[in-house]
Amino acid sequence: MRIPSFIAVLILLTSLAGANGVRAEVVDAAAGGFTTRYSVDIDGSRQRVYRALVSDIGRWWSDDHTVSGHASNLTIDARPLGCFCEKLGEGAGLVHMTVTFANPGVMLRMTGGLGPLGLMGVAGNMTFEIDETDSVSTVTLQYAVGGYLDGGLDQIAPAVDDVLIDVLGRLKQFIETNED
Repeated sequence: MRIPSFIAVLILLTSLAGANGVRAEVVDAAAGGFTTRYSVDIDGSRQRVYRALVSDIGRWWSDDHTVSGHASNLTIDARPLGCFCEKLGEGAGLVHMTVTFANPGVMLRMTGGLGPLGLMGVAGNMTFEIDETDSVSTVTLQYAVGGYLDGGLDQIAPAVDDVLIDVLGRLKQFIETNED
């Protein structure tokens, strides 16, 4: 069976991901979809974490996980129907996901398919939930994807898992090593 090029790219990104203290698991995976869940403790208040998540995404997201090759082109408009978008220059751009729920410091929920998933017949729901205890925030990221892919979506769940482990690890590193 030939692997479509967008799946090959997703699998390649797996090699770029690092654990960074993130606890992760593929909760379930089947031909029709998968759910992944990640959790990381970050030294910082939930407001600081949320602010970095939405306002500084261009400073901590990996250039390797963008279309333009520059994370600085990413923005999140953290309000319902807001856009997790990427500028491509000359008026061009890309909607990665749409914000469906925003509660600053508590939760951000977006729908859509990240990266190569946006080219497939899938729907995704990504939720960042932030809890705080004694100035340590626990960020839980859950991404549920359903739809169709020849051969089954379960074949790409591990690659998506690795990319999103990298996402949370980079967020943690950014918050814990940068001053506000």
